[in-house]
Amino acid sequence: MYKLRATILKDIRILTRDRVGLILMFVMPIVLAIVITAVQNSTFELVNDSKVPLLLCNKDNGAASRQLIASLEKMGRFQLTQITGDNSDQQIREKMRLKDALVAVVIPADFSAGIDAKSQQVARKALNDFGVQGDSSTIASQVLQPLTFYYHPVLQQSFRNSLQGALRSVLQLVESREIVKTLYLSLNEKELPLELENDIINNQVVINEVPVSRDGSRNIPNATQHNIPAWTVFAMFFVVISLGSSVVREKLNGSFVRLKTLPTSYLVALVSKQVTYMGVTLAQAGVIFAIGVYLFPAMGLPQLNLPSDISGLLIVTLICGWCAVSYAICIGVFAQTQEQANGFGAVTIVILAAIGGVLVPSFAMPSSFNFIMKFSPLHWCLEAYYGLFLEGGKLKDILMNILPLSIMIIFIQAITLWGLKRKNLI
Repeated sequence: MYKLRATILKDIRILTRDRVGLILMFVMPIVLAIVITAVQNSTFELVNDSKVPLLLCNKDNGAASRQLIASLEKMGRFQLTQITGDNSDQQIREKMRLKDALVAVVIPADFSAGIDAKSQQVARKALNDFGVQGDSSTIASQVLQPLTFYYHPVLQQSFRNSLQGALRSVLQLVESREIVKTLYLSLNEKELPLELENDIINNQVVINEVPVSRDGSRNIPNATQHNIPAWTVFAMFFVVISLGSSVVREKLNGSFVRLKTLPTSYLVALVSKQVTYMGVTLAQAGVIFAIGVYLFPAMGLPQLNLPSDISGLLIVTLICGWCAVSYAICIGVFAQTQEQANGFGAVTIVILAAIGGVLVPSFAMPSSFNFIMKFSPLHWCLEAYYGLFLEGGKLKDILMNILPLSIMIIFIQAITLWGLKRKNLI
């Protein structure tokens, strides 16, 4: 025990001298967690809460276009700015070039006439099927001129699709309103009462959003709940920069050889490094979680809600940290130089993070990656954390995520021991 304690104190002193490693292990993930959570939270607010600036050029003077504009304003999704004049297209391009707005809609001149003709055509066909009116085959088809949707190239396709979906829903509402009014007028020979019109058009089923959780809670996950666990795992595995270099230095300066001449074993030093750096990973998790709980609300970001099973959170953090430390030692054992350990370790961590769902959510990956991501330890770490943070699970609920991690730890430790014996270091 005395040898282990002395070795741990030695590793702590070495660690405190490695300022670059400490910056990479603490400062970098903290900055990433803050910046990416802030950016993602702003994106969520832009999609869900904030109004999107929209340039609108109405070349039509009919009732349908006025209904369309009123519906867009009533939706509350867009902040409308109307463009008038003969050079409206040039004004739109100029304002979008200056990024005064990223989207614009042009209503064609015959929009109302086209909507009216289409509603009459649909109404006559319906009445013909009811046996109320004559043959509808003589009805000439009316081509409804499309709206023009301008967008700035910086907008991603997913965001454009959401905006077009909102625009299509408003268009469908205008068309349905005109069809209902035409049918009512044809059957009753009088205008559709406004109250009945609202009852017919606005009679929609309410959608109740309920996030699935294991404990029955209905806390809606936010950007913080997604990002803090992800970047905590990323920070843990980046101990490879400091720990891998430390192992390589000891190989190069002859520490392994000197240990062979002493009444001790390098396995003691190996256990010491694991204990020391597992303490580092616990400190990383504590710091990043504390930032999510206390600092994020002061910055206007959503607060991190810790899971109810704190003991399960501690066990998951310990296992994730142990896996990260085991991987870092393995890299240090097989690397020949510190540059190899730093370069290979950093690159592989980024790759494992990418295929593991840290950089890109796993559900957004191609189906071909479903098998590959299971070989990334970061994937299982992240799934274990998500089971606690997002699904409200307990430790028993995430055992199937902890088991693959435990197998990976045993496998990595075995490879490390094999490498040490192969190099005659133990």
